[in-house]
Amino acid sequence: MKLPNIHILFVLILIFPMPIQAQKIEGILYSDGKPVSITSDNGKITIVSPLKNDAAASKIYIAPGLIDIQINGYVGVDFSGPDLTVEGVKKATKALWKAGVTSYYPTVITSDIERIKSNFAILAEARKDPEIGSSIPGFHLEGPYISPIAGFRGAHLEKYIKKPDWDEFQELQKAADGGIELITLAPELDGAIPFIRKLVQSGVTVSLGHHNGSAKDVALAVEAGARLSTHLGNGCANEINRHHNPLWPQLSSDELTISIIADGHHLTREEVRTFYKTKGVDKTILVSDALDLAGLPPGEYTRGERTLLLTPDVVKLPKENVLAGAASPISKCVGQVMEYTGCSLKDAIQMASTNPAEFFDLNERGTIETGKRADLILFTMKDNEMTIEQTYVKGELVFARE
Repeated sequence: MKLPNIHILFVLILIFPMPIQAQKIEGILYSDGKPVSITSDNGKITIVSPLKNDAAASKIYIAPGLIDIQINGYVGVDFSGPDLTVEGVKKATKALWKAGVTSYYPTVITSDIERIKSNFAILAEARKDPEIGSSIPGFHLEGPYISPIAGFRGAHLEKYIKKPDWDEFQELQKAADGGIELITLAPELDGAIPFIRKLVQSGVTVSLGHHNGSAKDVALAVEAGARLSTHLGNGCANEINRHHNPLWPQLSSDELTISIIADGHHLTREEVRTFYKTKGVDKTILVSDALDLAGLPPGEYTRGERTLLLTPDVVKLPKENVLAGAASPISKCVGQVMEYTGCSLKDAIQMASTNPAEFFDLNERGTIETGKRADLILFTMKDNEMTIEQTYVKGELVFARE
């Protein structure tokens, strides 16, 4: 019996599945300002070709998706909070796509150890989700092995701060299903140096932060394998010795890359310019350090044991009158670092995407080249303000501005 043509087509599709249709995106390449056409197929960039007609590219830039290695939460979802759920992580991830963030490291801060374990287990489960998992390459543990001294501990609760404990960390790593790839700690704590060696041997990247380490402490930590400084200039007391303080040893160390919060509020223009001139574009990574309040309306919010004040610019602890975290995504830092330092858009994107990708061996991300993952953002720049128009993750359009 002869099959109708539609049945024949259906059988052929079953035997020979049709390939996913290739995406083609046009715009101004962030690195040289020239119009390009980018084709992606099956989640990878397959063709990057110049456009002959400038008008065809409009005035929209194309860059690799932003990568934030320090973000505590977003749109009301607190990665360290008591109510974290997989659905909450999905909500935060999708909101971050709207801000141009295609990859990020959820950051869990100093808290009760059982809470930390529980939240890492939830994050590990969320990382398995096929919709958002590819945007979470790993996790960041900030504390609890940090300085208990006021100022240096920042907004971390003193009662949960402790000395390094390798057995305890292994329990946290087990709960995280091996996903903790970055830890921030204080090198001056008892047992910190051998702890750093064990972390490095296990494949975890060690960053120095929320500490009052001496030049010797920093040097020993670097020798043990520490490679990064967490939000340099923050997590630091307001009054420090002009000669002997944690800043100079980290700035002078050629082995340490620095991360900075260049949102226009956590660091002054002069600090950002000095850090940038000292470390250069290759050893500077932009981070948001955004709290879960980022993306919410300004006002007072109760979070656990404390009341936080969300302003249009930052999050504060009103009682202590200190900063508690950022209220802006990393896309805010891109334009701000350009304004403060005079660096190019290419350099700003390098610090917000290429550098973290290379630092954490995310070899398929952070640049626009054939064979790379098609994590792309389309955006406009006006007065050094980045406005995200579209976001692609693995070639799939996940956000388009109306």
